[in-house]
Amino acid sequence: MNRTRVLVNRQPREFGPPVRNHAMLFRRLKCQNGSHTPTARHSNSFWQVSNFNHMQEKENDPRAEYVMRNTEVVRPPKQSLATFGTTIIRYHMLSVPVYSDIEGLGGADETVIRNGTVRANKPEVVTPYYLARAEGFGDSAEEFLQEITRMYGPNSPGLMYKYQNEFGGTEIVSGNPEEVAKRIESRLDKEDRQLEAIIKGVDDHWDLSLLKFIFDLTNQSVRSNVNDLNSRGLLDPQNDVPRAAHVRIEKMLSEARMGERDPSEVHRELDRWGLFDQYEDRFLALFRR
Repeated sequence: MNRTRVLVNRQPREFGPPVRNHAMLFRRLKCQNGSHTPTARHSNSFWQVSNFNHMQEKENDPRAEYVMRNTEVVRPPKQSLATFGTTIIRYHMLSVPVYSDIEGLGGADETVIRNGTVRANKPEVVTPYYLARAEGFGDSAEEFLQEITRMYGPNSPGLMYKYQNEFGGTEIVSGNPEEVAKRIESRLDKEDRQLEAIIKGVDDHWDLSLLKFIFDLTNQSVRSNVNDLNSRGLLDPQNDVPRAAHVRIEKMLSEARMGERDPSEVHRELDRWGLFDQYEDRFLALFRR
């Protein structure tokens, strides 16, 4: 059974609406290759968490369901999210102006276009044990992690997706959203823009429409990402944690030795994985140069 939860870490502001600092999507899913599930050898379950930065917080808005129903991806990206690198997607969010229904302001068909980019960082292999020691997770996340731990163990692997939204600008053009979408889609196809998307959303909740687009994109990409990681053995257990953890730690140690990373970051990573004792000598060697 799949289960999806969205969890928010609130960051207060003195004026204006609260800013979405972290919105996290948790979802359990089934792998195509259950034999590579490290800590649940008799199960083929896997899970994911997505982390969204710099988006408005509207998860309690009564219109949320309406927005979800009225958000349409007219042109999705032609590629899935990369497994071993960063993916940058440019979006064109189209909507009917909120003033169109106001007497005296509405008139000829117009469309609001909001442009921006979503940066999807490389998915990270994590475990409930790891996330329980990371910052930015609230009580709801803790409850879900406890459930995952109970069902699959504290070191059951999952993928964490991190995104950043960089807003580009807004313009208002003539024509309804359907007409505008066709014009933009024709141009993007002609220029072979593989990583650009066109979305029809709701004007006064456009950021929630964008959030739905990213949720859907994540869900469409996660299985191929899991298969890529499986093919390299990065989900296989090594000293009770996924091998990807050791690969990440080795990279961080190397960067710290070259002065490219603060050793305190390495220390935090080791603590989150519960591996400090195993790497203690090599960590302390960073200070003996």
